[in-house]
Amino acid sequence: MSTFELGTDGPRVILVGVDGSDTSLRATAYAWGLARRQGSHVVLLHVTDPGTISTMMPTASASVVEAGEQVAAELREQVEHYARTLHSHVGYTFRTEYGDAAGVIAKIADEIRADAVVVGASTQAGHRFIGSVALRLVRAGRWPVTVVP
Repeated sequence: MSTFELGTDGPRVILVGVDGSDTSLRATAYAWGLARRQGSHVVLLHVTDPGTISTMMPTASASVVEAGEQVAAELREQVEHYARTLHSHVGYTFRTEYGDAAGVIAKIADEIRADAVVVGASTQAGHRFIGSVALRLVRAGRWPVTVVP
C-alpha cells in the first residue's frame, strides 16, 4: 500500500533542493515552470551542513551556520524577486534546515508528502564515486526525482 497516492494528476507538491549553485538555480526554475503549468505548490529547501569537523570546533560550527544563514537569506530574496517579477502566481514556501543534505531532503519530502523532488546535478568530481545528493535520493526510491544539469 502506497502512502503517497492521492489520486491526482501530476505533482501537487514539488520539493526543490537549492544551495545557490548554478545547477540548483536551474532546478528551481524547472520546478517553478512545472508548478506553474500543473498548479503545484513549490517547497524550496536550503540545507546547511555544519559537517563533522565543525562539531569538534564550536567556533567553526558557528561560522558555518552563519554562512549558511546568509546564503539562505540571499536565496530567499532571489526567489521573492523572481516570484514578483514573473507574476506567475505559484504558491511557494522557503525552508532552511541543518544537517546532511540528502537525509534532510528525504525527511522533509516525507514530511510534506512531496509528489516530486527536484535537485541540481552535482558538479563535484568525487561524487561519481561516493554518490551525490541526487543519487542518494534516487536510491531512496520514495518519490520521483528529477536531476537538472
